[in-house]
Amino acid sequence: DVGIIEALTNPGQFLALIAALVIGLSVHECAHAWMALRLGDPTAAKMGRLTLDPRKHIDPMGALVFLLVGFGWARPVPVNGWLLGREGMLQVSLAGPGSNFLLAAGSGLAARLTSTAAAGNGPAVLGFVTNFLVFFTFLNLALAVFNLLPISPLDGWSVLMGLLPEDLADRLEPYARHGAMM
Repeated sequence: DVGIIEALTNPGQFLALIAALVIGLSVHECAHAWMALRLGDPTAAKMGRLTLDPRKHIDPMGALVFLLVGFGWARPVPVNGWLLGREGMLQVSLAGPGSNFLLAAGSGLAARLTSTAAAGNGPAVLGFVTNFLVFFTFLNLALAVFNLLPISPLDGWSVLMGLLPEDLADRLEPYARHGAMM
């Protein structure tokens, strides 16, 4: 059982937390950039954000806040809503959480396989790998679900705006700037 509080007191689990956070956030933000480019918006790619390099995606303050309180933020990927339109913005917004769900599914399956191997008196390192994979799965599920909350500036707000009828979305749009205070 690996939790955030326990990870902060155990050096090995702390490194697993950092690795999981860096990988999960970098893939999430790169997925936004990839989908935007795929849909015709080169903004993020031109700014060097179509990469898995965590230096392009991790916000140091957001990462520190994550470690201290359990949630934080990455550098948002810039996109041009005029080029993407409502449907494109919806797809770009879903790409980040979707990538976290895919990472969680893959790491969950890998955790299942390594736990089975470890249970058969496999090497002790398999226990550490299994714990990392379980933690990685949990963290990516948490990132995906949290980001889908319909609160600006989270991805869920853009998803909501893309799913609502255009007139209702236009009436709610002024509230976007107040979401961060929530």
